[in-house]
Amino acid sequence: MRLKDKVAIVTGGGRGIGRAVCLAFAAEGAKVLVVYRGSKDAAEAVVADITAQGGMAEAEQVDVADPAAAAACVARIAEKWGRVDILVNNAGIIKDGLFIQMDPANWDAVLKTNLGGTFNFCRPCAELMFRQRGGRIINISSVAADRVNRGQANYVASKGAINALTKAMAVELASRGVLINAIAPGFIETDMSEAVRNVAGDTIKKLIPVRRFGKPEDIAKVAVFLASDDSSYVTGQVLTVDGGLSLGAMSA
Repeated sequence: MRLKDKVAIVTGGGRGIGRAVCLAFAAEGAKVLVVYRGSKDAAEAVVADITAQGGMAEAEQVDVADPAAAAACVARIAEKWGRVDILVNNAGIIKDGLFIQMDPANWDAVLKTNLGGTFNFCRPCAELMFRQRGGRIINISSVAADRVNRGQANYVASKGAINALTKAMAVELASRGVLINAIAPGFIETDMSEAVRNVAGDTIKKLIPVRRFGKPEDIAKVAVFLASDDSSYVTGQVLTVDGGLSLGAMSA
């Protein structure tokens, strides 16, 4: 088991990519804290699945946009389980709209959750990992940061900033054994992408060389790699996992 006895925190862990990451980490031996905001039943179902397989997991409700709540969550699990080895910042929201019509409240909400939430959990976890002289932080970004879509100025800004934050943190913390990377998924079969997939699924698949949408497990496998010793010489990177979508090729 590549993550045996490691302690992992996964935000947005109840559904989609977060759920897949929690299950994959537990299968590799990690203790997992499933952080959720509104999906209580889903988060508790993840915990039940992990414990049924003999793993250890807990669920905790936290609004990642609240810095005090994030810090308290990290402190509690560090005290209970002795340390924090892995953080996955997966929690995120979308509030799409054309830029000139965008409600400032929707701009703020997306930035506070996606970027602010990442900072709010990175800050206390990085401090712990710095003292431990080791740790892994994985930020879930998006190919949208570089392959921009109409009506997503707030979402794109948040993910582009996460990529830059990942690189800046990596430079500061690498000397203490804390490695920070990001994963940029393409179109993944999650609730967040369902509306777009339902409307333009066939058209989108023509732009993806592997001719399918990704599954949450495709992202989870990369997260396991980045969380394990297999990635001990990888930091400050944004790993694109999109079936080749970002290559810009037109499939026949």
